[in-house]
Order: sequence, then C-alpha cells, then structure tokens
Amino acid sequence: MPASELSQLAETVWASDQFSARRLGRYFLVELKSPHRVLSTSVHCGGEQEGVRYLANHQSCEGRGDTERQALIAEMGLARYHREVCAELGIDPDRTALMGTAASMACVTHRHREFRDLRVDAFVSAGVKGNATTAGDPARWVETEKGWAEVSRYDGTINIILVLGFSLSPSALASAVVTMTEAKSAALAELAVPSLSSSSIATGTGTDQFCLAHPLDSRGKPKESTSPHVKAGEIIGVAVKEAVKEALRWQNGLEPSYTRGFFHALGRFGLTQERVLEYLRGELSEREYELLADNQQAVFYEPGVGASAHALAAVLDRIRCGTLPEAAVGEAVRQQAACLACCVAARPQRWPVIYAALSSRDEDPLGLILRAVALGWKAKWA
Repeated sequence: MPASELSQLAETVWASDQFSARRLGRYFLVELKSPHRVLSTSVHCGGEQEGVRYLANHQSCEGRGDTERQALIAEMGLARYHREVCAELGIDPDRTALMGTAASMACVTHRHREFRDLRVDAFVSAGVKGNATTAGDPARWVETEKGWAEVSRYDGTINIILVLGFSLSPSALASAVVTMTEAKSAALAELAVPSLSSSSIATGTGTDQFCLAHPLDSRGKPKESTSPHVKAGEIIGVAVKEAVKEALRWQNGLEPSYTRGFFHALGRFGLTQERVLEYLRGELSEREYELLADNQQAVFYEPGVGASAHALAAVLDRIRCGTLPEAAVGEAVRQQAACLACCVAARPQRWPVIYAALSSRDEDPLGLILRAVALGWKAKWA
C-alpha cells in the first residue's frame, strides 16, 4: 500500500512534535519525526540503530490454526517477509524496525506519562492465551546448525513500542529495557497470568518483542539512569504496566474482576473446570450436581471463593518453591481449604466442622481442595 494511501486512510492514535502513531487494519505504525536511537528485536534493522525512522507492529497471522500463513512466512524467510510487510505499508524496509504478532491491532493500547521534562509513550499489543511462560520453564524450540527445530506450536505475544521524549546514555538505554521488561512482568503478576509450561505465574511469552526509541537531538544532558528508583524509570514502568494490562483486557478479556475466579487462580496447578466438574459429578447427588452446574459462574466467581482460591494458590506456590517444610504442607492446605469450603457454603460459622471433616482422609493438596468444594456445596443448602 503506498504511504500516501496509508496516510489518508489510517487512524491517527497519537501525534506530537516527536512522532506520530497510526493504525490501519492489521498494521500499527509509529513514524519518528527526528533522528532517534532505536533498540529493537526486529530481524532486519534490529539491535541498536540510528537510522530507523519507522517502528511497526502488525498482525502476521491468526492466533490458532493459521498453518497456511505460518508456512508462508517460514518459506519466505523473516528477512524477505520484513520487506514484504514494509512494501504493503509503503515504507523503507531499511529504515524500519518490525514486530509481528497474532494479536489484533484494534486492541493496541496507549499510555502517555510525563514528569517535568520527561515524556514516555507506550503502545502495546498483548495476548497470553497460548504462549505465556516463565523464565526457566521448559523450552519449545532448539536452535541447530541447520536452523530452528520446533518442539510444539504456540501463539501469543506481548509487543511493546516505547518512545521516550528524552535522550539516554548507553547504560541508561540498557537499563530502560530492564525496567520495561520488569513492568511487563509486573502486569502479568497483577493479573495472575499462568505460565502454560509450568505451574508458575508467567513473566512474559516466548515471542515477546519490543522497539525502544529515544531522541538523539534532545536538549539537555542525556539521562544517566532509567532504574525504578528514579522518575524516568518510574514513568516508564507505569506507562508499560498500564498499557500491557489494558491490552490484555481487550485482547484476552483479562481484567482484575475476571481474574478473581477459582479456575483462574488454581487452573495452573491442574484444577481446571473440566477436572473439578468431573470430580464433583462423582461426589454430589445428581440434584446437587445439576444445581451447581447451572450456577457455576456465581459459585466459582463468588468473591470469597476467589479470595480463598488465590490464598490456596499462594500456599501451593510456597510448596513448589520449598518455602514450607514437608511436615507443614498438609496442615497449611487444610486450613485454607476449610476457608474455601465455608465460602462455597456461605457459612463461615461452620469452619470448625468443615475443618474437622477435611482431616478424615490422607490426601494430596489438590485432592483436599477438591473435597473442600464438594463439602462446601453440600453444606450450603443443608
């Protein structure tokens, strides 16, 4: 698409004397109006560059089942594909840092923050349903002499375009990447996004990308630090964290009220909706199960149930990390499971009775939690 057509049809998301940000269909483009130093993950024009003018993000495929598009990109090769996308946008491929994702560009979010002479703009697309992971989790790809070998497919990416309105020293540029990454991980922690490769909370996805730009001709001395201890780092962190959370809200429906649910809290440990309902079908009478199944949204999103589920997740995390001695594990889970059962039953006064009932079997932690749900539901209308 010629650049002139893009200019005519694209929606301007944000414009300043420093840059303009536009969106059109599958594309999101930031055009820098003055020389900037850019650090990016782009295959072409990536790393640290001073000649980059365009920061581009685009939807390269659908999130699930788009094997044709994935095969096309693989056959074309990433360098050639970079030029193909730039040709569609009508921009110079040798002056473009490019990112790709399965997330919709309609869900790109923007956060602007200022403090005195400091300005920060973050533009984020994000999806975590098929690709969330934690640093150190089992990997799905291996690089060989012949190229990349795939263990399994996945989708989901967090792409960040971060434009700073002030110049940085080389060390502050590197520090800004750390601060930006920590802000992204903090957003995932606040939303309790689970890793899909382990029972940990995700720190990102396996395909996250970024473009970070700061002006070369900024007035004044370059900033020497962008750590979270200084205002430059603070507003980077706030802008990125808020933009990531908002992008996940629109792309994946993740917002704080949604994440209170029982399955969101405990699904990463194997307590999925399917497993819990299968267990309850065997533990409850036919009428009890039908009543729960018809009202499961209200039951498993009840605030007290959500709070107890997250408390149990915290205990299970401490068990996984070795924080608790083995002898204390059963009792720690039993206490919190009794709270969960009381919340399901809406009868907090029955905690001693339910606590005692949970001691009658020697179960693993997940078994104890399952039985607590069943006991609570039986007690609600008894």
